[in-house]
Amino acid sequence: MELSSIYRFPVKSAAGHALQRAEADALGLVGDRRWMVVAADSGRFLTQRVLPQMARIQPQWLGGDGLLLRAPGLPDLPVALPDRGAEARLVTIWGRQVSAPDAGNAAADWLGQALGRPCRLVFLPAEQGLQVDLDYASPGDKAAFSDGFPFLLIGQSSLDDLSARVGRTFDMIRFRPNLVVAGAAPFAEDDWRRIRIGDMTFRVAKPCSRCVIPTVDPVTGERAADGEPLATLMRYRKREGGVFFGQNLIADGPGVLDVGMPVERLE
Repeated sequence: MELSSIYRFPVKSAAGHALQRAEADALGLVGDRRWMVVAADSGRFLTQRVLPQMARIQPQWLGGDGLLLRAPGLPDLPVALPDRGAEARLVTIWGRQVSAPDAGNAAADWLGQALGRPCRLVFLPAEQGLQVDLDYASPGDKAAFSDGFPFLLIGQSSLDDLSARVGRTFDMIRFRPNLVVAGAAPFAEDDWRRIRIGDMTFRVAKPCSRCVIPTVDPVTGERAADGEPLATLMRYRKREGGVFFGQNLIADGPGVLDVGMPVERLE
């Protein structure tokens, strides 16, 4: 087995991009979901579940220089990392309130034009992080603005199996994983408990329950009228608690990941 793809999503629920190499820190891939769009009035996080057009926002992570926002019909907008004196905004993600630095009015105005509603952009500093659910993790295990866990892994054969059942090919990126593994049987990842990729080791925390986001075309931002591929997943991947596709991971420490690295099941 090998690591066949790596994906980073700089802004939660916006477009992502493939990488050949990625550094990982205590929150996941460096630059992954460190930014989040929230409603201007309530501070509640916004995603493609409600705003599928978020798929057309194409952010580029610029490291210490911040972020570059891109979207069709709008000028590119560089966004600096909020400094220590930036306004802290109280935001809500999955019922949890977090104080996060606001990225400023220029980013808010740009996103308002892109999404057609008042919103703000906030940033999560690397030293902050959100505690992972203690039902599946240890104290000190943290994530960024992802849906609860630092990493999401999917087997390429699992997607191939799903595509065959639907009768058309789906791109992996619509499922928004960080890590894709080739060379395993379909859904082999369901039975993994610990794995090694290169020099990094990971705990497999829990299966990933899926929402409607995989029905959104990552290029057009349009939701599939037939509800695919979620409709087919519901026929053969529904279990108590949801419809599952992929596995959430927690790394045992920081490291570097390269496409092509060997993947070993430890448990």
